[in-house]
Amino acid sequence: MRPLRNFFPAADHPQLLIGLEAPDDAAVYQLNEEQAVIATMDFFPPIVDDARAFGAIAAANALSDVYAMGGQPLFAINLVAWPEGLPHSLLTEVLRGGAEAVRAAGAVLAGGHSVVDEEPKYGLAAFGLIHPQQILAKEGAKEGDALVLTKALGTGVITTAAQFDACSSEALAATVASMRRLNDTASKLAQQFQACAMTDITGYGLVGHALEMLKNEAVDFHFDLSALPWLPDAESCASAGHLPGGIARNREYYGQKVFLPLAISSHHHDLLYDPQTSGGLLIALPAQESQPYVEQMMRSGQQAWIVGAVSKGHGCLHFH
Repeated sequence: MRPLRNFFPAADHPQLLIGLEAPDDAAVYQLNEEQAVIATMDFFPPIVDDARAFGAIAAANALSDVYAMGGQPLFAINLVAWPEGLPHSLLTEVLRGGAEAVRAAGAVLAGGHSVVDEEPKYGLAAFGLIHPQQILAKEGAKEGDALVLTKALGTGVITTAAQFDACSSEALAATVASMRRLNDTASKLAQQFQACAMTDITGYGLVGHALEMLKNEAVDFHFDLSALPWLPDAESCASAGHLPGGIARNREYYGQKVFLPLAISSHHHDLLYDPQTSGGLLIALPAQESQPYVEQMMRSGQQAWIVGAVSKGHGCLHFH
């Protein structure tokens, strides 16, 4: 679904630091001089067959919006839609996976709400805490910054291919592990290494979320295609035509401000718009901090890649 901000009036309230007027990942409401609460929600139908893994992925995806603002999750509330004919034992596994993700985030699961629906869906309303002066919004990238990505891309094409048994079990396992992994370490280190702007890569793909970082900015992003990390089998699955419907929608909506080399392959073109689930963080930070950030991520047992740079411009993306 495309952003609906323009359909709602902006809330004029001095304590609402981030609301509908900004293309950000979550709302932020200031409580006092040292505390602001982050509020977000997300839910969706199953993307993998394993119920427990699906619950963990959906919860990690919702919590990611708190991390994308630089915050620490406090508590969450389950959101469930469940068909009458599906066994409650499956729902138990979904909720178990979600609870495990919330617990791993150091947060508390405080309840939930369920409705009967024809298609199962699960997610969270998630709430976090941050200092008002430490919010990492989408906007704020500066000329000369480096761009760092903290998870490999391709979850959409791999989960689509898996529906037809068209990817390896190893690739699917790596993709599930990536989607289940929280963005907590990546977010904390972004604060430590003076990040200027940050977002998480989810349903609008790399292109869509990068462009949202440029919405009101006089800069461009330049991505190095050879530096972009892909999950195992992502390129072969895309080349074989296992493309989620969101790729076409994302290209139609965001493609006008994207400049690509003439020699780019069609499957790499598709992957740039691939809708991600529980993807990594895209971070703009001072160039001199980018390699130390990557090295600290590696010391923490995770990965990160320097994938581009920021220049003066007009809010466009360039892939080289």
